[in-house]
Amino acid sequence: MRSRALLAYALGLVLVLGGCAQPGRVVAVGGPAPSPSTTPAPSPKPTVSPRPTRPPTTGKPVRPLPAKLPAGLRRTTGVRPVALTFDDGPSPTWTPKILDRLRAAKVTATFCLVGREAQRHPELVRRIVREGHQLCNHSWKHNIDLGRLPVAEIRADLVRTNKAIQTAAPGAPIAFYRQPGGRWTPEVVAVAKQLGMRSLHWSVDPQDWAKPPATTIKHRVLAAVRPGSIVLLHDGGGDRAATFAACPAVIADLKRRFGVTRLR
Repeated sequence: MRSRALLAYALGLVLVLGGCAQPGRVVAVGGPAPSPSTTPAPSPKPTVSPRPTRPPTTGKPVRPLPAKLPAGLRRTTGVRPVALTFDDGPSPTWTPKILDRLRAAKVTATFCLVGREAQRHPELVRRIVREGHQLCNHSWKHNIDLGRLPVAEIRADLVRTNKAIQTAAPGAPIAFYRQPGGRWTPEVVAVAKQLGMRSLHWSVDPQDWAKPPATTIKHRVLAAVRPGSIVLLHDGGGDRAATFAACPAVIADLKRRFGVTRLR
């Protein structure tokens, strides 16, 4: 009798241990075994979006400036007379005064227009064209790092600026593009060319953007100018009283020594 009891006990122990050995199953002595637990399915791998075909709008430079100015820049008139250029306008304060000076001297110039200023003051764009001056795209908001941005962003900026200028003066040609700060890259030169504009640099910079006295501006221009020079001046971007004051003497001297021409 005792042997049968021991044998039954041993068989029960084997059954219990055998149940515990099955993965995912718990056997409780004295009660029914629960259903096997369900193993959760693995989470799906995250989907990786394809890289965009066009660069995103970053507004941050993506390439360094070249060590020297790229090829393709217009830096002289190609003839003996010199050319006057005015940047960063149109300004409701200074552009009309500069235009008055030019009209009184019977000379024309090239105005390098900032797109958002052209949009704000379309009547000045129309006056510039009406009085026979040349138009030049100077970027939408004077971003000196524009040439270092992705090509798609350069193009969008120049197209937007051209649209603002041509909305103000329908049909007026925009022959040139000038990179703010002269921070040229081959990419910005190429985009300007694709849009039908020549890249306009300069050969005389009196640094009137730093607002030196009128006598200093005059001396710097007249000391540096040579036959065919392109002179950089400003009618926008701040107080241009000194540039305005320097204009009569500068223009008179340039007309006497070289002549003043409209860029073509």
